[in-house]
Amino acid sequence: MHRLQLPAAHSKLAPAFQDLVAAERWLAAQAANQPWPLLSALTGQIEAIDAAALPPPLSLQLLDRLRSAALPVQASQEARYNRKALPLTADEQQVFAMAQRLWRQLGIAYLRLAPHFAGAEKCRPLHRAANAIRLAQFTCYQASQACPPELDHLLLAILAQAESAGVLRQALGDPDYPHLGEANIAGLLSWAILLRLADPYHFSSAQLAVANRALSRWRELCTFQSAPDSDRKTLTIPLAPLFGGPLPAGLPGWLNVRSVDRKIRSRIESLRAGEAPEALKLGRELSAAACIRLLSDIDHHLRTPAPAPSQASGEIELAFGAEDAYAIFTGEELNPGSGMNARSTSIAHQRMALFGFDSLSQMPTAVQRIDVPSETWARTDGQVTRLETNGPRLQAPCLIATLQGDQPRLGVLSRLLATADGQLHARLDWYPEQIEACTLKMVATSPPGQPRHAAFVLRSGSDLSLLVPVTAGVRLDIGVALECASVVHLVPREVIERGADFVRYACRPA
Repeated sequence: MHRLQLPAAHSKLAPAFQDLVAAERWLAAQAANQPWPLLSALTGQIEAIDAAALPPPLSLQLLDRLRSAALPVQASQEARYNRKALPLTADEQQVFAMAQRLWRQLGIAYLRLAPHFAGAEKCRPLHRAANAIRLAQFTCYQASQACPPELDHLLLAILAQAESAGVLRQALGDPDYPHLGEANIAGLLSWAILLRLADPYHFSSAQLAVANRALSRWRELCTFQSAPDSDRKTLTIPLAPLFGGPLPAGLPGWLNVRSVDRKIRSRIESLRAGEAPEALKLGRELSAAACIRLLSDIDHHLRTPAPAPSQASGEIELAFGAEDAYAIFTGEELNPGSGMNARSTSIAHQRMALFGFDSLSQMPTAVQRIDVPSETWARTDGQVTRLETNGPRLQAPCLIATLQGDQPRLGVLSRLLATADGQLHARLDWYPEQIEACTLKMVATSPPGQPRHAAFVLRSGSDLSLLVPVTAGVRLDIGVALECASVVHLVPREVIERGADFVRYACRPA
């Protein structure tokens, strides 16, 4: 569709009700449905109202009522697709697709109504449309699915109509979102843009929740401008690259985020001074140190334009998980014959028996003593793409290793997302530190056959960190004994990175 043109309204259904009283009866009849059929029925009625020739004020009332009914049901289903391993299962994909379709269709229906209202009355449908399209995008971030460009076009259409009608900054309450207070359309659009600028796909579930909450509180500190400020202290971001090209004439083309940047830095200072995240309205999901890292990361993304693609291309062999990374570095199998490795030969045979395929190749180690299960990914434009469409499910961020020439490298596969055609794309971040592969020392009371845990000591000058699997049971301020490492005892003092299958601790020598 053209960036300011809405898709045609169509529905195979007629509205099941023609007024609010009938709508209440219909909703009461749907109450016994399971969540997914209920969301499907609600979406069908949203589409039916959008396509019907009802009086615009009545359509607006009916859409509001359907939205109120959908919100708690949708919230109850988020856990079924939020930061799950990719590719999503058929059930997870179905729930995500329904949630995304509901918000998209609701946003389009509101947006189509707006021209039927005059002056300040346009604010309410455009306000509702902005919130719905923002949620459609947020659902994609939660499910690690690429956002359709159409959602950007819809945000642009909302911006165009609100600016033309003079209601972009008109405050309006929303009974379904009382915590937002008297919000305006500019703030809702800024919220969506800020979260996108922060690169939400590389966040964990907890980080995404905290970032979304913080940016929701600071959304109205942003201002849309027709030109960037000449003051070098002002931080203005061009909107044209975000929306895929030059903006239509008359639209503000810049977003001033200087006040948000100040707020972020103020929160970081307060956290360093000992304030609790909850006291700063950041929630309970992350520790103070984790909030500092998250806010610093958001600040970096707001201040630093996205890097240009590297244009490097080729293929790379990736081994996944701590055990296979250990084998890449040492040329030795950590737990020979244990069958504990999810990518081991026994599991490969199980995959073949169940699914009829096993996509894993074998990577010889630097010392050519064993073969390590690996996958071949394509490298293009600074990103990697999985070549196999039937590979095991992955959850990011996860630990990876490879051989570059004869040199082993340890890193993290992050920003994993699935495109509409089912391809998996990700980013590789390699640790620059000096790395030693070792193991956690077994205690005398360990039961026979207890698997050993791989560990990696990362050294940068005098700074030491320890990376271990999440199953290793390492605790803060409790000493860890290591085998086959230049340091035999470390004391973890802070979690500095947490992935789906690993934890990295800042440490001091015991």
